[in-house]
Parts: sequence; structure tokens; C-alpha cells
Amino acid sequence: MTSPVPGFHRILHQHRHLNKHPRHRSSCRIPNPELLISVDVLWFYARMFLYLIGLVALLALYRWYRETKRVPNISDKYVYITGCDSGFGNLLAKRLDELGYHVIAACFTEHGEDDLKKCSSKKLTTIHVDVAKSESIQKAAAFIKSKVGEAGLWGLVNNAGVSVPAGPCDWLTIQDYKQMLDVNLMGVIEVTLSVIPLIKKSQGRIVNVASVFGRISPVGGAYCISKYAVEAFNDSLRRSLRDFGIKVLCIEPGFFKTRVCNIDIMEKNVHNLWDKLPQEVRDDYGSDYVEKAVKLMKATMAKLPDPDLMKVVSCMEHAVSAVYPRTRYSPGWDAKLFWLPLSYMPTLIADYVLGRDSVKPAKAVV
Repeated sequence: MTSPVPGFHRILHQHRHLNKHPRHRSSCRIPNPELLISVDVLWFYARMFLYLIGLVALLALYRWYRETKRVPNISDKYVYITGCDSGFGNLLAKRLDELGYHVIAACFTEHGEDDLKKCSSKKLTTIHVDVAKSESIQKAAAFIKSKVGEAGLWGLVNNAGVSVPAGPCDWLTIQDYKQMLDVNLMGVIEVTLSVIPLIKKSQGRIVNVASVFGRISPVGGAYCISKYAVEAFNDSLRRSLRDFGIKVLCIEPGFFKTRVCNIDIMEKNVHNLWDKLPQEVRDDYGSDYVEKAVKLMKATMAKLPDPDLMKVVSCMEHAVSAVYPRTRYSPGWDAKLFWLPLSYMPTLIADYVLGRDSVKPAKAVV
């Protein structure tokens, strides 16, 4: 049998020869063959590790090069973005307008439309859309159809969403759940269905803005529920439309300084919910619960949200513009290093991590 270690049989033969002839031991020292085997095996694995690092580096370089390619003729392409009053949608509309796209920016308020018009080119068109109302969605779809013509709609970015009301599940009514789901979920679905025929014409893109809270649920209310559902809708839509040449992508941001993380809005939401609670529920939580919860929220929001919104906007722009976009984007270090890894942990560990610093109700059993 051939030895995996070069020269092993020769060294072993010399070692045995010296054992038979003790007079040679003092004049020649032959290393222990077992030691040589260990050194050679270590060197073998070290080389394999270096080869692996090189392979990973080459794959990363190839991926980077592949993702730098952009679609041609962007000046002929139309992109429809919802939720452009502020935040990610507003910045994305401006960014795509700078690149030369025909942007159709859907805003909820006239103030949002006016502000966007002031700082964009004439190629950008603003329209009023309330994604919670079917009539508004269909009216916008009809306008877009007349605007894009036979060229079709290249991209749809479902960005509109709300984050309140949110709180412990037993603080909320079914209307609170419905109110948020109408915007964050049903709005996404209905807007998408209204323009799919136009996207088929261009074999374009649908970009759905979910959240890292579509992977894990640290808070009560409908927000996480809606984002989980958007993830599911995104997956089913991607598989349904791929035969038509349409790419469906998902953005899963962590915490960023947008209205979703606005501490004033969050604090007002908590007080509004508390004021509506029956006395029985208030007694369960204790009179000082709100004060402690708001204090914890302020401490968390002071250090957690990332102020660089362009990290998310760059992912959205890449999803719209790249020849080979990623299926999912998770902008934000908190998403990559904390929330996503935590979502893969055993439930026992995730529950412990999320609950260890939470404010406990007055009548908590544990």
C-alpha cells in the first residue's frame, strides 16, 4: 500500500535498521516517523485551508463583478414607488431620478408630493395613492398604464408601510390589527396585482420592502405579522412569475432612523393604547409599566437605529437596476449580525435573549 506521506517507508526502514544495530544509534538520529506523519498531515490541512480561502475569495470577486452589471436603456424605463413622502421611498425616488429613470412616485400627502417635485427633474411624476383603499390603487394603475404605454412598467417598489399601533398583544383590538394589515400587507398585494400585466410587458422587477422583523417577532401587534406575510407573498410571487422573466426581490432592513423608529410616534402610540385599556388590563401590568416601557424604548432607540438610510436605498436601487439582483437584501449591521442569526437560534434561546431586558408586568408569574 502506498503511504500518503512521502518517504515514509524509507524513514521507517531506517528506523527499524537502527533498532537492530544499536551501535549506529549514537552516530545517527532518525526522527520518529509518527512525528513526521503529524507534521505532514498538518501541512496538508494547512494547504487545503489556504486553497479554500483562495476559492472563497475568487467566488466573492466573481459575485462582486457579476453584481456590478446594470441593465441598459434606463432612460426608457418606468419605476413605480409607493411611500415616497419620506424615508426610503423618498430617497429612492430621488436616486432613480438622478440615474435617468422615469419615476412614478406615490405619496400619501400633498405636502409629500410638493416637496418631492421641488428637488427632482421633470421626468419624475408624483401621484396620490392611499394603499389601504382599492379605489385609489386602481386609479393609480390606470394612470400608470396610460403613462408607460406598450413599453410596460419596468419596476415596482412596494415601500409604503406603517409601524403603529403596536404594543403587547392584549392591548390591541382586532381593528388595530386590521388597520395595519390593510396598509402593510393587503396594500402590497393589491398594488402588485394592479400592475403585474404592465410588468409582464417589460419582464421587469418587483421589489417588496419587508423587514428583519419578517424573520423574528420581538414586539406584539400586527407589524411583525404583516412583514412575515410580505415575506411569504414575496416567495410565492417570485416562483409564480419567474416563467414570465420577472424578478421578485425582497428588502429586509434592520433598524434605521425613519418614521418607523421615531421615538415621539412610538411614545404617543403607547400612551394612546394605555388610555384605552380596561382597568382590569391596566392592573395586570401595573401603574408604572408605561413609564418603564417608554424609558426602555428611549434608551434602545437612542443607540440602535442606523442614521445612514442610503444603505437601504442602495440595496433597493441595486434590486431595480442590476442585471443579476440578489433574491434578498438585509441592510444594516444589526440585521446581519444580530436579528438574522437570532432568528435561526432555537426558540428557547431567542425567547431568553428577547425577554431578559424587557419590562415585566406587575402580575407576572415568572
